[in-house]
Amino acid sequence: MLRWRMFLTFLSITLSIMGGVHWYLYVRLVAETEIPAPWSGSIAGALLVVVLCIPLSFMASRVLDKTLARFFVVPIYVWLGFAFQTFFLLLAIDLARGLAGLGGILFGMGPWFPDPGQALVAWRITCGVAVGTTVLATTGGIWWGLSKMAVREVEIPLAQLPAEMDGFQVAHLSDLHLDLVHGKRWLDSVVRKTNSLRPDLIVITGDLAEGSVRQFRQEVGPLKHLSAPNGVFFVTGNHEYFHDLDGWLTLLGSFGIRVLRNERVAIGNGEAKLDLAGVDDHDGARISPGHGPDLPKALQDRDTGRPIVLLAHQPRIIDEAAELGVDLVLSGHTHGGQIWPFSYLVYLQQPFVRGLKKRNGTTLYVSSGTGFWGPPMRLGTTAEIGLITLRSQG
Repeated sequence: MLRWRMFLTFLSITLSIMGGVHWYLYVRLVAETEIPAPWSGSIAGALLVVVLCIPLSFMASRVLDKTLARFFVVPIYVWLGFAFQTFFLLLAIDLARGLAGLGGILFGMGPWFPDPGQALVAWRITCGVAVGTTVLATTGGIWWGLSKMAVREVEIPLAQLPAEMDGFQVAHLSDLHLDLVHGKRWLDSVVRKTNSLRPDLIVITGDLAEGSVRQFRQEVGPLKHLSAPNGVFFVTGNHEYFHDLDGWLTLLGSFGIRVLRNERVAIGNGEAKLDLAGVDDHDGARISPGHGPDLPKALQDRDTGRPIVLLAHQPRIIDEAAELGVDLVLSGHTHGGQIWPFSYLVYLQQPFVRGLKKRNGTTLYVSSGTGFWGPPMRLGTTAEIGLITLRSQG
């Protein structure tokens, strides 16, 4: 029943947002440019079909064979990227039009185009430039998202890190989102690149795949080849709770990847150690009974003389982590905004979007994500493998 309520809520929100965006595009690009019938009606019908296909695409990616689903779902995702880029650009143009009109009123100026025919031509040209711009941005974003991946090297000092562990390196993967675009070949390249860095420890901060183990067992296979002297660790992201949670946790365990569920382990040798803790994703509590983050449990009875590194999918845990004396938090979830200007919307849910941040005595590193979700594109962001080098202050 809970999953049905979540699905219906998701469906209603998706249709409302997508309907509003496409209605706005129709008004600005079709009605205001006075595209004649029957073309205007045909475009309206096509936009309505696209809106209805968006939630259907999410379902198709789960029930259809991946080869078949790819031909239906990927074009819808590409359209979504284009539609939102066009929406935001037209919104910015409307804002500029409004400010220009207000300025004209305040300074006693007349309209820029007093003749309605001139105004129509000017608006048609503006819309043509806007659409051309977003076509180029979408094309470039797809190329960048599919071909570019950075190794993001960051040095982070930890006050209590033993001198013997100075230079200890953590490879940080997050938001792999194996899907109809990113599959086994791509993941194999990520694994090989990660192993080539020769890190001391590998961590994955959630959101592994967009489907069940049955759908993605073969694609996820390269993960079993991840190797580091101090092991490979994983914490759940919100998408694990949407897709076959128990199946993924079992499969990761069979790969030798340790899933940290509100617990911690000691990393290192002899007296030179740090604590690595991991918590369930923030959304786990409302989706799966017995799940959800419990940071006090993960930290209970710890040796306060050791530094502690926390794995948490969502950066929003930073305030609680700072209150409880965590030294370093590694997170993902935001994709760095993935497609500009979405980064500004992410701030409505998360305190930080990407990169290195400080909150009181706690350092937070937010990965821009190793994969992507939805539209197969990135604009203003780059997929990454994080290479975190820990430095002793002793």
